[in-house]
Amino acid sequence: MKALVLISGGLDSTTCLALAVKEYGNENVVGLSIFYGQRHDKEIKAADAVCDYYKVEYITLDLSTMFQFSDCSLLKHSDEEIPEGAYELQLKETNGKPVSTYVPFRNGLFLSSAAAIALSKGCSKIYYGAHADDAAGNAYPDCSSDFNNAMNTAIYEGSGKQLQIEAPFIGLNKAGVVKMGLELNVPYELTWSCYEGHDKACGRCGTCIDRKKAFELNGTTDPIAYED
Repeated sequence: MKALVLISGGLDSTTCLALAVKEYGNENVVGLSIFYGQRHDKEIKAADAVCDYYKVEYITLDLSTMFQFSDCSLLKHSDEEIPEGAYELQLKETNGKPVSTYVPFRNGLFLSSAAAIALSKGCSKIYYGAHADDAAGNAYPDCSSDFNNAMNTAIYEGSGKQLQIEAPFIGLNKAGVVKMGLELNVPYELTWSCYEGHDKACGRCGTCIDRKKAFELNGTTDPIAYED
């Protein structure tokens, strides 16, 4: 059996890759990194480094034109500022809508694209790193259990029952993901999560705050450098 892993270069997807390699062996794992028009390429470079570390096949795909009409603050063409502060604070200002760093239906497009490539590569599983913290409060609705179940059904049926989604962290918070990753000796020093593209992670955006907190809850320090 083979597996394709959606690898962003961040903490969650890298832990997913480590799990897939443990399950299938690196020769049976393909890493897929998708450029969607984000402000910087640091996470793509991190994904490359992580796939090289695990010695898995690495594929990149450009879907940036799909998001050219969006003004999401994560996108290079957007004039919107990336918000600072924890997601729970950001959600207080959205009136139930996703946070401004939500890229429209990104995971749906990523998983659909991954399905086409996975079938071509003879894979039976697609791994991705959605977890409960991102889904909480509707911050990122395409990380929820309901979304995952619906996409899994669509991909399973649409592939002629050849392909399924594996979302191992869907019921875990980010601290739980880090706990699992530490047990697997994941090279978190190679990863990049920050929404900014500076030399060091900003430490102030929602994903930086969540990441630092996850390591602290595991009684350890994040190995990457932060401005704050």
